[in-house]
Order: sequence, then structure tokens, then C-alpha cells
Amino acid sequence: MQDDPTTVLRNKLDGENYQRLIAIDNERLHRFVADAIVLCEPETVLVLDDSPEAVEMSRRRAVQSGEELPLKTEGHTVHFDGMDDQGRDREVTKYLVPEGDSLSKALNQVERRQGLAEVRGLLKGSMRGRTMIVRFMSLGPTDSAFSIPCVECTDSWYVSHSLNLLYRLGYEQFKHLGPKAHFFATLHSAGKMDERMISVESDKKRIYIDYTTDTVYSVNTQYAGNTVGLKKLALRLTIRKADREGWLAEHMFLMGVHGPGGRKTYFAGAFPSACGKTSTAMLPGETILGDDIAYFRAVDGQCRAANAESGIFGIIQNVNAQDDPAIWDVLTKPGEVIFSNVLVNDGVPYWLGMGKEIPSEGVNFSGQWFKGKTDAKGNEIPPAHKNARYAVALHALMNCDSELENPEGVVLGGIMYGGRDAHGYVPVQQSFDWAHGIVAYGAALETETTFAILGEEGVPEINLMSIQDFVSIPLGKYIRNNLEFGKRVTSPPLIFGVNYFLRDRQGKFLNAVRDKHVWVKWMELRVHGDAGAIRTPTGMIPRYEDLKPLFKQLLGKEYPYESYAEQFTIRVPENLAKVERVEKFYRTEVADAPAELFAVLDAQRQRLLRAREKFGDYITPQSFVKEPVA
Repeated sequence: MQDDPTTVLRNKLDGENYQRLIAIDNERLHRFVADAIVLCEPETVLVLDDSPEAVEMSRRRAVQSGEELPLKTEGHTVHFDGMDDQGRDREVTKYLVPEGDSLSKALNQVERRQGLAEVRGLLKGSMRGRTMIVRFMSLGPTDSAFSIPCVECTDSWYVSHSLNLLYRLGYEQFKHLGPKAHFFATLHSAGKMDERMISVESDKKRIYIDYTTDTVYSVNTQYAGNTVGLKKLALRLTIRKADREGWLAEHMFLMGVHGPGGRKTYFAGAFPSACGKTSTAMLPGETILGDDIAYFRAVDGQCRAANAESGIFGIIQNVNAQDDPAIWDVLTKPGEVIFSNVLVNDGVPYWLGMGKEIPSEGVNFSGQWFKGKTDAKGNEIPPAHKNARYAVALHALMNCDSELENPEGVVLGGIMYGGRDAHGYVPVQQSFDWAHGIVAYGAALETETTFAILGEEGVPEINLMSIQDFVSIPLGKYIRNNLEFGKRVTSPPLIFGVNYFLRDRQGKFLNAVRDKHVWVKWMELRVHGDAGAIRTPTGMIPRYEDLKPLFKQLLGKEYPYESYAEQFTIRVPENLAKVERVEKFYRTEVADAPAELFAVLDAQRQRLLRAREKFGDYITPQSFVKEPVA
């Protein structure tokens, strides 16, 4: 931008908004906002602070603009995204990579100058006749070692309203930091919209991340995962910041698990979307600290963790009163909730798997909907989208953890990695050590693509630590950072692998939906040395005598030994094939993969081969009890 930033701001902002902006003594902030104004050409600019009036304005204007529609329950609204804007879009989400720099070829990228010219060309004049809203938020608790100031300029009141629910207000933090505020910036425009206030040029959707300036550009999209810059878009920037500063930014939930004697142990968990992440974090009787993004720091020999966010943008499919009582409670009582891409009939939202009859007509993301309606390709349109969502503040949940805003974070006792693995890993197992867990459960995390990502579903793929889409540094370096982090902590968290999707040879699931609570409670006992384990080639598995009483206590059901033996049989051929797939991926796709990764994988291979030689291809836990594998 060649125009003087101060001149641009004086000419475009009225006195009150100008004073609110320059009260933050930060030259880069002023340049960013001025550049956004010159580029997008809004009719007016509103700078919102942390006041209740500003918060209420976003909520009110989201409805007045038509981007959200009020529902029958007080405080509830619904937002619709377009037919082609229902999830994170890998194809058009790219890193802007300067000439001479390089990222892993597994990451989607474009040359920086070319990409900037493209996305800025699409943003040019995109806000004519509209209001640009300038928001200040904080990733992590404010005024702490975990906090990262963020600014977003958007023309969407829905995006601004979502920010209220999902993040901490950060205007006062910006004022306090002044020139020391090293912030992330997002510029978003919904682009051309139809009468339903839905972005219509999905073919021109672009979400580009410029990691050289810590800036995200998003245009011609409204889906919050593409537009709320503090979510996965900022995670990409945070990973680079963490890399420079020696901490970790992870795609993980945080939860408090209650144990004997009234103790509470904190766990983090990495699961790809629609693989059980939120349902684990929201287990009945436990507390939730976060459902999506966690920051880890080594402090005085401890691993301390904090939630980057303060709300949930959660998948609503299969949320029901029986399995998800805490979420169901907040979604069915008065209070501030934004639903997206559900079916609405007579002011009431409906979604897939909610446990009640869904009307045969109503309004959804396709417009007026009726049972049997098809899209342009002849495919039947469901009443609600599989990736329909809800946005709610964590404080609204009855099981919100009391440490959510602790500036020092919480001490982490365990980490779990889980995906969709129908054939290989057992339901729960503990790693032999930190390196084994990071590699065998984290870097080797294998799953199937789901509806949360645009594209074909059910395709097996490596998704290391459930963060592969967001890693903005070389993948090998990211793995090394995780391996090294464990060495900076006196007693690192125990690492567990979980798999809720194991099937028998007929394709039947071997885990019931609520069984995960038993696995989590066993992990809590292991952190404190209160339960035993059996050593197998792939990790330490539970003993039957520890699981049986947990099933009775938590779920009120018997746990036959036959079920245990089937669930925890080590499937040697499937696990050997998994090692081969993982090793091939890192040798062919990740040029800088650390030697330690291959050493851990080979050690797992050798353990499996030795076990097969002794016991055969399918080994029940009893075999290892009699003769443990070294």
C-alpha cells in the first residue's frame, strides 16, 4: 500500500472509530487496517472494542443483515453456507511460499508473489457498499505466556458474532501491548452474495496463508473454518511461532478426568474431524477445557497446556440427549448458540442423528427443502449437512472446566492419539516411552477421510498427529520438535493410542459408542500407576481384571472375557502392513523425516516379527501374559 496509513484511516473512519484504533500504538496494525480499506473499499469501517455494547452489536447485526436467522428458542440463530461451502477446502487453502523457500510437498502451496496477486485481486473492491468490521481477539488466555493477539477485518457479521463465542476479547490486550503486540492478522470478505446472504462464487474461493507476515487472506467463502481466521488458519501461523520459540501448538482437545480420591488429571487428545474428538472431550462426569486447539509449554520441568479458544465450533451430527447430555443441554435451552447448515422447521433446528424424527420439509443450506430434493448432479440432498455445526461459548456448558482462563495453563498428565482404523490398532494402548508414542501413535496416525473435509470420503490416509493439513513448517521438523519437547520435561505426559473404529472380519464394530469412557478412565489410572498393563509389540494394553470393573461402574454392563480377547488381539499382518505404509509415506513424501522415526518404526516391525514367530498372526492378550514380548 502506497497511501500513508494515517491519512487513509483519518479519511475513512469517523472520529470515534479512528480514536479507538489509534489508541492502540502499533504501526503494523495501522498499516494492515489501512491496506484492507484501500484494497476492499468498504463503505464504512467499524472498530469494535471489548465493551458489552460492541459484543451485542455483532449479535444484533448478524440477524439484521440476514446472515443469521432467529430461531424459536431465545438466543438461538441459524446460519447457512452455500452448497459448495460446507467444510475446509483443501484444494484452495494454500501457503504462500517465497521464492527460495520450501515446505513439504505434502502441503498445498503456491509461490508467494503469484498467490498474493491472485487473492488480492479477488479481494479488490469486495466490500463496496458494505461495512468492514475490525475485531481484536486473543488466542490463549489473555495476559499470559500462552496468549497471541489477533486482529480480523471482515465484512461478515456472522464471522464477527462467531468470534464473540469462540475467542477471548482482545482489544484491551492490544492497547496494553502497544508496539509490542506481535499479532496474527486475517482479512476476509464473503464476496458476492445472493438474497439469502450466501457467498455465490465458490469457484473463486481462496484461503491463502502468508507466513512471512503472519497474515491470512480469505475470500468468497462463509464457512467458519475458512473465515474465522483464529481457527485452523491461525493454527498454521501458530505452529511456525511455536517452532521459533520452542513450544508446541497442537490440534488437540483438553479435558479433566476425575480419578479416585477426588483427583483430576488433565489429558490432551488429537483426533481428525468426525473421529470422536469432541465426544471424548465431553464425556459425562468429566470436564472440558477445550475441544480443538491446545498450546503446550515446558515450565519448570512440567508440560503445561492451555486452550487456544474459549468456545466450541462443533460438528452437530449424532449429538443426542443420551450420548451427549452436556452439549444437548446447551443446544436445547435458551442461550447464545449459532447453528449452521441444519434443517429448520417452524423455528426449530434439526440435524442428522439427533435421536428424534426429522420433518420432511423445511429450510436448509439448499434453500427450501423437501424430502427427495436433489442437487444439480441428481444426488439427494439430506435434511441437514453431515458437517452441520454449532458455535457456543465453553462457559455456557455445565461441564466447563474451572481452569479455562488460568493464565498458567494446567499440568498435562496424558496425551491420546486416535483415528479411524478398522483393521489394525487395539482400542487403547500406552506407548513404551515418549518417542515411541510420538512416532507409533502420533506420526503414524492413520485414518479415513470424512465429511468434514471436502472430497471423497472413506479414503485411508496418513494424518500425522491429526495436524497434517495445518503444518506450515517441514513435516520432519515438526516431528523432531515433538520428539525434542519430551526431553525438556522432567516427567512427560504418558502417550496413548486409541481406536474407536476397530472392526471384526465381518465388518462389525468391536467398540460400543460409550466404551471410550472406559478407555479414558483406564488411562487416568495408568498416569498414577493405579492399573497394570500387558506388554505387546505395539504398546502396553489393559489387563482384563482392570477393565471389567470399569465397565460395570461406568456403563452398568458386563464385560465378557471373549469381548476383551477379541478387542485386544494383536493383528500382526495388519500391523506389519501399517508399519510399511507409514514408512513408505515418510520416505516418499517427507524429505526431512528424522532418523529416529524410522528407528522406532523398525523396532515395532521387529517386535511384531518376533511375536509372529512365537505365537502366529493373531495373538490374544493371554499369550503375552504367559510370555511377554521384549
